[in-house]
Amino acid sequence: MQRDLKKLVLASLALGMLYSGTAVCQAEAVAQDDDIVDVVVTAERMPSSIMSTPADVTVITAQQIEDNHYSDVAEALQHVNGVVVNNGGSNGNQEVVINGDQRVVVMIDGQRLNNDQGSMGRASVDLGMIPSVKNIERIEVVKGAGSALYGSDAVGGVVNIITKKGSKLETTLDINTGSFGTHNYELTNQGSDGDWNWFVTAGLQKRSYFKYRGNDGVSTRMGNSDYSNNSFSFKVGKSFDSNNSLQLMYNHKQEDMGVLNNAPGRQKYNYNYGSLTYNFKEDQPVPGFLRYAVNYKTVDWGGEFDTHSHSLEYQNGWQLGKNHKVVAGAEWHQSSSSNTAKNYEGKNITTQALFVQDTIKLDDKWTFIPGVRMDHHSMFGTHWSPKAALNYQPTKQTRMYASWGRVFKAPTADDLFYYTEDEWGFVMQGNPDLKPESGHVETVGVTHEFSEKAVLDINYFWSNLSNVIAWPQIAPKTWAARNLDREKKHGINISLNGALSDRWSYEVGYSYIASETNDIKFAYYEPNGYRLGIHYNCDRWKANLMGRFGSGLDDSAQGYDSRGYAIWDFNTSYAATENVDIYFKVNNLTNQRYLTIPRGAYNNFYPNQGRTFLVGANIKF
Repeated sequence: MQRDLKKLVLASLALGMLYSGTAVCQAEAVAQDDDIVDVVVTAERMPSSIMSTPADVTVITAQQIEDNHYSDVAEALQHVNGVVVNNGGSNGNQEVVINGDQRVVVMIDGQRLNNDQGSMGRASVDLGMIPSVKNIERIEVVKGAGSALYGSDAVGGVVNIITKKGSKLETTLDINTGSFGTHNYELTNQGSDGDWNWFVTAGLQKRSYFKYRGNDGVSTRMGNSDYSNNSFSFKVGKSFDSNNSLQLMYNHKQEDMGVLNNAPGRQKYNYNYGSLTYNFKEDQPVPGFLRYAVNYKTVDWGGEFDTHSHSLEYQNGWQLGKNHKVVAGAEWHQSSSSNTAKNYEGKNITTQALFVQDTIKLDDKWTFIPGVRMDHHSMFGTHWSPKAALNYQPTKQTRMYASWGRVFKAPTADDLFYYTEDEWGFVMQGNPDLKPESGHVETVGVTHEFSEKAVLDINYFWSNLSNVIAWPQIAPKTWAARNLDREKKHGINISLNGALSDRWSYEVGYSYIASETNDIKFAYYEPNGYRLGIHYNCDRWKANLMGRFGSGLDDSAQGYDSRGYAIWDFNTSYAATENVDIYFKVNNLTNQRYLTIPRGAYNNFYPNQGRTFLVGANIKF
């Protein structure tokens, strides 16, 4: 079967190349999609234009995901300026870092994916739990504190993955094959019938192992993983009228990570989560919803442990005259973890919250946004998270903004209760006496559109957190959760996006982050980060070259084997027919060894894959 798949894809690619030999790039080239997704919903929990929103917002569109043939959300996010994805993380997780902070809220259609069984770091969500990118309409990345609206974890920022609503009846098959015995199959079906709509995805991925480039320049095999990944998701909606609808969403992903170096057995992850949402006032300036959501995670790695969470959320909003838009809501979350061996049994964490925010239009140029959130944590009592933001738009092409917000981050269940001792004598232990992290985050920035094809954004951020939680080594072979005194951080993001012509577009980015916590240096991966993208679109051809670079890594303190890296990714696709796209992509073009997490408790490196090739076809029926 695998050989047949390879032959099918390679034959399709060769056919497309042969056909393209007779085609010439016409004078009337197909223009790159220059439309900026102007309306976003994440920054203010209601529709607002980017230029009127006092926050650093980046939108990854469905077209960008399709053009670059991203295999998962992590691959899409790592090309955003100021964002790093740890392709390894604790126990192999994919963890997103924004503005040098792991405390990030990740949502699908507003449903929170973070849980109280986090990791030894500050992240509490694994991007690997997201089953597919085929059903994504856009990804909104909001940098900066969002605790006033989204609560615990929203310190570095918020990532909201907004999925597609089924429209025309269509089935798509995406098949590809490539390096390390990789084979991917993904089937989607969408459509609508009267008041009903649906979008369904199903995927299967196989890989035998992967290689990375060693210090001696020789490719080294990483484990004998026999990786497999099965996924399924669906979204079904029913519209009652223009104001009211009901939506049911379910996502499933089952990963067998295989055997990693020095790991005690195979790692297996099973994710099941979904929600039932009643939407109302949908055609009003401030829509509302009532949602019940569940999130089940099971990990089997030297013993099985589960995390279950349930939540109930309500949001409503009002337009008060011409100058006020008020959004308010209430939330209830409860999570439980079970694993007697790791001291989780019977440990429940419950959070209740109320929030309100007022968007006040002072005049045609000034907008002021105050807000406050109250969280009541079952273990740490009541905490308040106020915010204030100001947006000034002197012209249609320019905005200046500033925001201030208090933040609150409760310890995870791992921080509090985790305990394990392996056969080598390594010990990891939580601390039930931990205090919650708290502090404040500020951002100031400016955005200017030189033209429809050139947009510059510059922002500066800083934060000051107290009672920061870390896992320092307290004895030989022993790591434990501890509160540190303070963590101070500041940095800058600069990005320029534009188009040189209908065929050529680009983006350039630079980010600087400085972090200091007592005498412990956190591995926030890119003191200096750089992003570069060059895109070409001509008739049936598309090509993209993207670079991500890091420098200033502290190899002595954090265990890195280099002080910088430069990774190039390339992909190209050809529309053989109206319904068939053939594509080729190579990640890590120069086969560079690079690490995005330091050595952990077991002194393991989690290197990213070496040079990886994929060739595939996307077929629509």
